[in-house]
Amino acid sequence: MPWQAKLELNYLRQDGGKTYVQASHDGPLRVLKSHFPEGPAVCHNVIVHPPGGIVEGDTLDVAVRVAEGAHAFISTPGATRFYASDNVPGQQLVRLKVENRARLEWLPLETIAYSGCFGHNHLEIELAEGAEIMAWDVTALGLPAAGQAYERGRFHQRMSLGKLWLEEGWLDATDSRLLNSPVGLNGQRSLGTMVLASGSTLGRDRMEHLLEAARSVQASADIVVGCTSPNGQMIVIRALAPVVEPLMAYFQAVWAQLRPAAWDMPASSARIWHV
Repeated sequence: MPWQAKLELNYLRQDGGKTYVQASHDGPLRVLKSHFPEGPAVCHNVIVHPPGGIVEGDTLDVAVRVAEGAHAFISTPGATRFYASDNVPGQQLVRLKVENRARLEWLPLETIAYSGCFGHNHLEIELAEGAEIMAWDVTALGLPAAGQAYERGRFHQRMSLGKLWLEEGWLDATDSRLLNSPVGLNGQRSLGTMVLASGSTLGRDRMEHLLEAARSVQASADIVVGCTSPNGQMIVIRALAPVVEPLMAYFQAVWAQLRPAAWDMPASSARIWHV
């Protein structure tokens, strides 16, 4: 029987400046104990899915709201895995809402699309004026390092940020032009998009400062990267790599540069990334 799991996280700011979370869940999806390694202003949480993967008919539905003035940091303890399915897709739906003067860092580990999967992976972001977010979405097609190529399957990716940004497409294992062409993935099997976005205009000086910080990170020779500003409210970093580990390490290094550049906050690396 398919799993239907839902998690709602509501981050609030107390009068004393502490961010805390109100969590509710239905099914096998929940948040672990809150941690405050940076002090009470930033609430760190890890989302856990005990079954460990998504098969046909499963739905993971995550809704996050960060209220005015609050700051949340959210990650996961491991990859989200889409396993082989037949005719009914598995789904992960993530909706992030950030209110005025609030900040959210949505930094999960990668999503793995196994050969034979049929899945939807959707990330929807809504920012109020004055809100800011750092987020990424990283996908690995198969496990090439383990000899498990992405030979069958269809995987639908969608990432939207209000009217500022939309990318959407199917990663079909039979689409050789998409997967192998120089104007597609060029044979790479890991891809990622990272954004730093604001509900308000960033301004030219701040935008240039953020772009400079992101571009200062040296990627390894096997990673193809690009960093641009498609509009006045966000920067976008795109990356391709043959396997996912160097891509994740690159995004974490970019985060470590952008956090102090954007928010004047130290980049205390998340403990969960090194377990």
